[in-house]
Amino acid sequence: MAVTPLGVTFGSLGVLGPKAVTDIAINAQTLGYKSFWTVEANGTDAMSLLGAVSHAAPKLDLATGIIPIQLRTPALTAMTAATLQALNPDVDVLLGIGVSAPGILMQHGERATDKPIGMMREYVALLRECLSGEPVTFEGDYFRAKRFRLGVRLGERKPKIIMAALNPQMLKLAGEVADGVLLNYLPASHVGTSIKQVRKGGDAEIYAYVHAAVGDFERSARSARKDLFNYAMADGYARMFSQAGFADEIKELRARQAEKDREGALAAVSERMIQAIDFIGNEPEVTNFVKDYVDAGVEHPVLMPLPWGEDRRAVTDATMRAAIKAIT
Repeated sequence: MAVTPLGVTFGSLGVLGPKAVTDIAINAQTLGYKSFWTVEANGTDAMSLLGAVSHAAPKLDLATGIIPIQLRTPALTAMTAATLQALNPDVDVLLGIGVSAPGILMQHGERATDKPIGMMREYVALLRECLSGEPVTFEGDYFRAKRFRLGVRLGERKPKIIMAALNPQMLKLAGEVADGVLLNYLPASHVGTSIKQVRKGGDAEIYAYVHAAVGDFERSARSARKDLFNYAMADGYARMFSQAGFADEIKELRARQAEKDREGALAAVSERMIQAIDFIGNEPEVTNFVKDYVDAGVEHPVLMPLPWGEDRRAVTDATMRAAIKAIT
């Protein structure tokens, strides 16, 4: 029986500072993790961190989750991914891309698109052409290239394109055009529904962020409420949360926020919602939480350690130890 691969993301660990990435990566490799992921928003850039990881823990696959497609051209993304792959020919480069949230784009002086499906389809098509190593001329509605040819020569192993997706149309598109789909902020109970949408498009591998913390619920619940509140204010996540069984929470949260009642909005995030998405518990409970995603059909779960508590690093290490037990 094949062993389920497990990844870990540094995306939630920015509070530890960039220098912590090598220690976290070494710990992940020692524990038996398969892949190491990071994000790109308004902190570190993804490729610099993954370069450091590749030296510290050379057995780990290197993954982004996500690079916003509005901030990097397909050609530049192909160049950076190919460089990372050429420097690390014995591991996979998992190129996680997504349509970024308006709040992040605003900070970069960019605007959100009203046609994310069309933009993503075009981006993936041009990105694949750029990674092929053949000359590329492309004229689309969102992206273009003229006589681009990737100057990095790769062997048989090439970067894989992983699409972040939340809602039905994007999930179907991921199944159709990507090598994998990355799910995020969804409960294990909603994984099956999401996979059905992916399979309408094709056979992309199923990845998912699994949010968890080894800790005390009462001490960390407010951090979880703030986290889920921030995502619930984004329309795409709000729709997904509602479809996943938390429509009442989203309706109440947004109503309270519209009245400028921040505390009321936070209180609308129920314990049930927290423990389905941003789980807080002891080590055996975290282990079982990760298993739930595997049992639901996730082929490559990726732990997002939630560093909530007085000793953030200790919480992170404990959560990583607990999660790896789910696949060993």
